[in-house]
Amino acid sequence: MPTVKLSDLNICFEQHGSGTPLLFIHGYPLHRQLWKSQWTALADAAQVIVPDLRGHGESEPGVAPHTMQNLAQDCFDLLEKLGISAPLFVCGLSMGGYIAMAMLRTHPERIAGLILTATRSAADTPEVKANRDKSILLAQTQGAKPIIDNMLPRLISPKSLASRPEIVQTAQAIMSSISVNTIIKDLLGLKERPDSTSLLAASTQPTLIIHGVDDQIVPLAEAQALQQIIPDAQLTMLPDAGHLLNLEQPGLFNAAIRQFIQRISNE
Repeated sequence: MPTVKLSDLNICFEQHGSGTPLLFIHGYPLHRQLWKSQWTALADAAQVIVPDLRGHGESEPGVAPHTMQNLAQDCFDLLEKLGISAPLFVCGLSMGGYIAMAMLRTHPERIAGLILTATRSAADTPEVKANRDKSILLAQTQGAKPIIDNMLPRLISPKSLASRPEIVQTAQAIMSSISVNTIIKDLLGLKERPDSTSLLAASTQPTLIIHGVDDQIVPLAEAQALQQIIPDAQLTMLPDAGHLLNLEQPGLFNAAIRQFIQRISNE
């Protein structure tokens, strides 16, 4: 598996196809295999780049905190190592969406199009921050298993949870590979992330929002509100899909991205 050396760690990544770069950024507590159906299906439409974030999958943990800005800088550093300087499409799911927003905050000129998936613009409320602290304490005292057991049923639509065990197994296998240390560092980074609402409201980048109708982590109403915040944003809602909508509806998900890239590339 290809790796590149960044400042304090080796990052593992996938790279498939050619043409306009398309970066996929996974969420918490996940890794690059979340996007396998995307890099296999979209390699004919773009140069697909899929990293394991620091401490996830096969990437080394490094020493830096998992702030959204640090994780965004890792993505820019990877692109630099790969010789990619042209504007690119960035697709982030959940925490990956926050990282995409951090990339937009520092280098908007590098973003040809933004694809926000199962994510929100707002910072954590005091209640959510308190729940993050509880999860950190739980991970420190009992390990990763109770975190995963609590999250997994809420990541997938009720229909898939009842009838598609292969999706449940895939998500569980990915989550179970993430270390307690990485889970804690992710939670701290999520807890302290900035609000990006005004950033997105002022953005001029073409934006596609893809959201599962049955998302139990970020309700659909938040995606609909996000569309109203971002100028000319497009919202695609996927039926029978929850927070991990690209696993549940890969065909519809990939088609939405393909159409978005083609539209923006032809303008």
